Amino acid sequence: MKKQTITEIDKVVIRFSGDSGDGMQLTGTQFAETSAVFGNDVVSYPDYPAEIRAPQGSVAGVSSFQIQIGKTHVYTPGDLSDVLVAMNAAALKANIHLVKPGSMIIVDTDSFDSNNLRKAGYEKNPLDEPELNEKFRLLKIPVTSLTRDSVSKFGLDNKSVVRCKNMFTLGLVFWLYSRPLEPTVKSLRQKFSEKPELFEANRAALEGGFNYAETMELVSTHYVISPAQISKGKYRFISGNRALAWGFLAAAEKTGKHLFLGSYPITPASEILHELSALRGLGAIVFQAEDEICGVASAIGASFAGHIALTTTSGPGLSLKTEAIGLAVIAELPLVIVNVQRGGPSTGLPTKTEQSDLLQAVYGRHGECPVVVLAARSPDDCFYMAYEAVKISIEHMTPVLLLSDGFIAQGSQLWKIPDLTKLPEIKIHTSKENGTLHSSYDRDEKTLARYWAPAGIPGGEHRLGGLEKDFLKGTVSYDPDNHEKMVRTRAEKVNRVVNFIPEQDISGDPEGDLLLVGWGGTYGAMMTATEQLRSLGRKVGLCHFRYINPMPGNCEEIFSKYKKIAVCELNMGQMAILLRSRFQKYRFEQINKIKGMPFMVQDIINGANKILG
Repeated sequence: MKKQTITEIDKVVIRFSGDSGDGMQLTGTQFAETSAVFGNDVVSYPDYPAEIRAPQGSVAGVSSFQIQIGKTHVYTPGDLSDVLVAMNAAALKANIHLVKPGSMIIVDTDSFDSNNLRKAGYEKNPLDEPELNEKFRLLKIPVTSLTRDSVSKFGLDNKSVVRCKNMFTLGLVFWLYSRPLEPTVKSLRQKFSEKPELFEANRAALEGGFNYAETMELVSTHYVISPAQISKGKYRFISGNRALAWGFLAAAEKTGKHLFLGSYPITPASEILHELSALRGLGAIVFQAEDEICGVASAIGASFAGHIALTTTSGPGLSLKTEAIGLAVIAELPLVIVNVQRGGPSTGLPTKTEQSDLLQAVYGRHGECPVVVLAARSPDDCFYMAYEAVKISIEHMTPVLLLSDGFIAQGSQLWKIPDLTKLPEIKIHTSKENGTLHSSYDRDEKTLARYWAPAGIPGGEHRLGGLEKDFLKGTVSYDPDNHEKMVRTRAEKVNRVVNFIPEQDISGDPEGDLLLVGWGGTYGAMMTATEQLRSLGRKVGLCHFRYINPMPGNCEEIFSKYKKIAVCELNMGQMAILLRSRFQKYRFEQINKIKGMPFMVQDIINGANKILG
């Protein structure tokens, strides 16, 4: 009998991968949520196939879910995996390059028959190749057969039996990393509350995998990752899209107004629509429009009526919404537009991440048409930036375009549930307040925001539309001097937002050899890279933007303190273009990636070392 040992480790990266019907997203989510309950810090990222129904067993149909858990703070789902679970030959082929040499690969040998090998493009079985066995710790397990044995007594059809194999595999990995089974059993009971036979079968498969790993002595060592030392409070495991939805609801609760979402489904933004639809009991009004233009137009109408107005989309949809956004700009109505970016152009890579809509967000409308542009940096930050977007749009009477991306929208991490009473106040200035009736065209001296005059206020009747309006009266005006005054006023109104946002923060060294600059979902990889570069003796700082238009007022002061500046983006260099136009005395180097995949930490470290020489 082998002597088994338990080894404590700081963190681990695990990747579950299989056919799109193998339940890898559920498996990964269960492992992540169980680890969160256990007390570990957790960051995860699902990797979906773009095809709705790719041929079963093909590389194009592989679905994956990667998780990093740690007893210290983790910022990313990890670069290369310490463990790969490959449910079939295609999953192995698609993910073998994402596994660290010497790491563990768990395979279902039942899914490496001649048919599956042919579909995956293998001429011979890779499990028999010496190279694979020498490079990795290969655990060959007949998962499908063992699952059948575990659930045979429940009388399920073959299709339902095979669907339980993800739970058998999850049980294996739970044993390997000393995870409790109870949270998953509870989740399965809720999921299959109306089908008790499926609950019992999945529980049996889960326990079967755990017991198999324990009794068959698959490895001589299994591992413990102690709970992380994090601040006290209530936490939940949350995705970026869900956090956005909740942030908007929090703003509605704070203002006492209804939240109206007018939207058209589009990957990867649709989950915001789904989440708010499920939470209509909390005051959300959800309208699934017939198209993108209808979605934003309905939101503008809701804003005119006095509601918090929201529309959500991804890159192609933002292109369709641009004319209507111009209407919101000239009407000076509060509106929040969420763009969850994906690979483009056109339909592009609908399930993959990219940051290629920045210039569209800042400039992508006809005429002089400025809007405030914000960017969330992580799944938990999505909550706060959603709230901030509503606050700015209402207090400054302007559209706000909030950028997310597929990586943070679909990724998840631990989120400390905030005290809603401590969220900042959202000040609403309507045309009738404190018993005084203002003209809707009067402006606040500090912000230049006009008064909000929702329909139905007696004496607050006013004219709005897409034609230029007179500065004082709001009537249609073609006067050239008035047009220039209105254009400059709308631009200055956006510029003055800088007086109401925090100064740009810096992580790492406050001055030194290199400043890494980024925005959006690159934060986790850039923060980890900064820490690792500093541990090697490099003097490196991180400047990661959440406020893009306008930018915080202390940017030039920050740039002046570093010898070199490198802008890291998942595009060809759009933030670099923006910075060069605004800060012409500085040289901005670039670290770019355009593969539909997030930055790995090593990508940034390699780029930084090249720039530093």
